[in-house]
Amino acid sequence: MKACACQTHTTHQNTPSCLAHVPVFTGLRSSEVELLHSVMQTAQYRKGELIFREGDRSESLYVVNRGIIKLTKLEDNGKEHIIRLLFPGDFFGQFALLQEKPHYASAYAADTTGVCRIHRGDFLDILRRDPDTSARFMTALSTQLEEADAWAAVLTLLEADRRLAKMLLYFRQKAAPTSDAFTLPVSKKELAGLIGATPETLSRKLRQLSEGGILSVARRELRLLDEPALHRLAGEG
Repeated sequence: MKACACQTHTTHQNTPSCLAHVPVFTGLRSSEVELLHSVMQTAQYRKGELIFREGDRSESLYVVNRGIIKLTKLEDNGKEHIIRLLFPGDFFGQFALLQEKPHYASAYAADTTGVCRIHRGDFLDILRRDPDTSARFMTALSTQLEEADAWAAVLTLLEADRRLAKMLLYFRQKAAPTSDAFTLPVSKKELAGLIGATPETLSRKLRQLSEGGILSVARRELRLLDEPALHRLAGEG
């Protein structure tokens, strides 16, 4: 882990993405920005590299600066299952950080990834000193919990077609919100695990979407051809 290479700036417009893209850090005063810069560290990870392991002691708040992080849990049969993907601007480690509990999942780089890190003591000191930042952090935590509840409902209550449609729309929103073309951030086998389907079922569902003129599929490269139809399939239109 190396010290953050970002230079300290006095205006919000020039803050590095680790600060500018995360809800809890938006609207920071210049003094807060300088304080966070002084305690922030950065690290780069190659695809597949471990960031921390399930059960490790949590000592930092992590923010995804670029790339994608996979959070995984070890199943009873010894296999690792992806429970969540984190994209630039997402933060993690906060629950173990606040409760002094071990990490509930392992974190791996899904591709070349940059992560910013703020040590527990430094971050808690900032929260204690600034009620506004504390309030924003609580709001951001609440949003994450709402998203987790929504995904739990998707995975447990919806049929495979709707789970897949919702996941594809989510990937598109995160990876290429202004384009019809996007790349799956994980392998098709991992995507099948994310939506609780077998690889064979996923392949069949993707083929049906392609034959129905809703999207084109070329390995992990997808192009959305009929967005309203995919929203309808997801139950959103």
